Amino acid sequence: MKRGRPGPLTRTSSERALVSVDRAAPDGAVVPHQSRPQDRPAARLWHVTLSVSGPLTPLPELRRGLEQLAHDHPFLLTSRYAPDHAEIRYWEEARDVHDAAALALRLWGEHRSSAGLPPWETVGLEVIDRETYHQRLAAGHAPAPTIPAGVHPF
Repeated sequence: MKRGRPGPLTRTSSERALVSVDRAAPDGAVVPHQSRPQDRPAARLWHVTLSVSGPLTPLPELRRGLEQLAHDHPFLLTSRYAPDHAEIRYWEEARDVHDAAALALRLWGEHRSSAGLPPWETVGLEVIDRETYHQRLAAGHAPAPTIPAGVHPF
């Protein structure tokens, strides 16, 4: 990729291309940008519990919206709902807890119009890694998966 200003190229700018700055390897050798190992950690699974709340909404309308959200967001595990609040549990794949939380905080708003969800706000969020979730489950302290997957009233 070459960058430059619009218009005719000068002899010096036509010879310059965008390149990344190389860095030294641990042994002192220069490592070209293309052969560097990825600096970003691999994605992990995070268990998310998102709580939303707002004005009273007819239950059939709310159920339809949550079912559409489950269809749009395939990792959705369960949704529990009442006329003025809902809780959504699902697995999110993200690099770290910050990314998982950011994705979770956007979930309701991004799917609100496409899924027909009420204009509620996020009132609670818990994001835990897979290991912590399984430790809590084994100790009897995690939200047990006794509720079958899907959309259910509280």
